[in-house]
Amino acid sequence: MKPTAFDEMKSAEDGCRQPYKRVAEWLSSLPSEVIEQKREEAELLFRRVGITFAVYGEGQGEERIIPFDLVPRVLSRGEWNRLSAGLEQRVRAINAFLSDIYGKQEILAAGILPPELIFQNPAFRPEMMGKQVPAGVWIPIAGIDLVRVGQDDFYVLEDNARTPSGVSYMLENREVMMLLFPELFARHQVAPVDNYPDELLSTLQSIAPATAPKDPTIALLTPGPFNSAYYEHTFLADRLGVELVEGRDLLVRDEVCYMRTTEGLQRVDVIYRRVDDEYIDPLTFRPDSMLGVAGLMSAYEAGNVTLANAVGTGISDDKAIYSYMPEILSFYLGEDPILKNVPTWRCREPDALAYVLDHLDELVVKEVHGSGGYGMLVGPAADQATRDAFAAKLKADPENFIAQPTLALSTCPTWTETGLAPRHVDLRPFVLTGKDGVRFVPGGLTRVALRDGSLVVNSSQGGGTKDTWVVDD
Repeated sequence: MKPTAFDEMKSAEDGCRQPYKRVAEWLSSLPSEVIEQKREEAELLFRRVGITFAVYGEGQGEERIIPFDLVPRVLSRGEWNRLSAGLEQRVRAINAFLSDIYGKQEILAAGILPPELIFQNPAFRPEMMGKQVPAGVWIPIAGIDLVRVGQDDFYVLEDNARTPSGVSYMLENREVMMLLFPELFARHQVAPVDNYPDELLSTLQSIAPATAPKDPTIALLTPGPFNSAYYEHTFLADRLGVELVEGRDLLVRDEVCYMRTTEGLQRVDVIYRRVDDEYIDPLTFRPDSMLGVAGLMSAYEAGNVTLANAVGTGISDDKAIYSYMPEILSFYLGEDPILKNVPTWRCREPDALAYVLDHLDELVVKEVHGSGGYGMLVGPAADQATRDAFAAKLKADPENFIAQPTLALSTCPTWTETGLAPRHVDLRPFVLTGKDGVRFVPGGLTRVALRDGSLVVNSSQGGGTKDTWVVDD
């Protein structure tokens, strides 16, 4: 039997949960034609601003406007406080894990993790062994994906510690909502998110090298306009008040990184990089990379420039490593997880593989390095031929896959072509960690599966976004 999804607005007791009461009243007072008109206005606003993302499939990348739903996703202050405590705990554990595996590797000596899961992992960067990062912060910017299955049941679906994206949509969604529905904001005390750029800037400044001036120079390194998240790169550089640069705009001399400007070379102290590890420096990683900066790793290792996030953080995004997070958290912090992991079968283990093959019609199977909803099987939604083909992949390369139960993701009211209807959602809060600790803006990016019954929320797979509200209890 298909499990029943938790409806975040409806309540069995009195018809509506407390955080949504005023939103429900507002929705009931609006004629459908008004909502549809506002939806069209929102789409026009997004098109004018140029908020796009690229979808890469069979052929050339296609630029699209990300679908936006007008009905906000609402969390109470109490719910957010529990989430933020769990997020802070998890990010502290991930930072400790990264410091250890690139240092003393005590977790391997203790037998908590199998060594091959580290040393045979393509995201492990031996170049970082023994290296120190400023303030011990490996992941200044983290995006932790959460799903909800009940009143108080939130699970971490995956960790994003390399170059997490989506924060521009969080900020633009709020601006559009405030412009279109000021009367709705007047009825609520909604926690602001517009201070995120200031918090991010403070975080980046706090992890500048010790040799940097009091007001360090920061640049945002982008792969360029053909990258799927280029809009976000330009948006954040503008909001932060820093230069947006490509690899060709930077050079390294005597282990110091400089930016080419109209007034000559200017030293760069912190690089918020949106370029993956393997492309960051052709002298250290891929020699054919045209996106990075020759010699950047030498400046980085000399402590003359900070890279955010640090090189090598991608190993903590690995879904097999994810499955050990309860043990990782206990090992480094001596605490029980506040936020639970989704139960996970590691297909690299023979017993787990046998179980997964026998239950493909019940499970979601993912590549350990996969992202964006690609390379995965949603067993209950697949036909037998698709499951059989995926079983062959599992048998051929079991170490490349994990499997999880098909969770009944919570639903939020969403405006569809036929009116208001529940749709499944997830949540990506953004966690900032600097020298002075952890910073949040309340909420995050809610992604919504716009297709009826779909559990895939990724924009590349037809999903959209919502404004996320944290309101006082």
